[in-house]
Amino acid sequence: MEQHESAMPGSAPEQVGLSFLTLAYTLREQVDQRMTATAGLSLSRTKVLQVLAGRGTLHQAELAASLGQAPRSVTQIVEGLERLGMVARTGDPEDRRRKTVSLTDAGRTALAAAEEAGTHVLRQYFGRFDPHQLATLDALLAHLDIALTDDKTG
Repeated sequence: MEQHESAMPGSAPEQVGLSFLTLAYTLREQVDQRMTATAGLSLSRTKVLQVLAGRGTLHQAELAASLGQAPRSVTQIVEGLERLGMVARTGDPEDRRRKTVSLTDAGRTALAAAEEAGTHVLRQYFGRFDPHQLATLDALLAHLDIALTDDKTG
């Protein structure tokens, strides 16, 4: 794993931004690897199962919209999850072209294991911060989220 140079006060926004992107990518990879090794689910597959667990049975197009992904990408993920027995797809009686996706018991079990694995990694790294540092980071991320949301809507 490469060493990360921390940004010094007065660092340029693009330097801080690039550091953030690098760290976010590395952390995402750590979470993904742990979930895959522990539960056999990648982070992207876990997200699909999380949406189904939270929202219930959905049409594939609704699932794709909930994830903010292209329907084709979600179809491929759902097909893989179906092969593993973690989701069930059924035809819509009103529109035969539409497929409805639901979470199976095997999917719920795998989801719980994947979430536990992901939580372990996040606690491993973010647990190193003291409560004040964690609150500061949380506030900074909230500001970034607002800026990103404003740019999408404005």
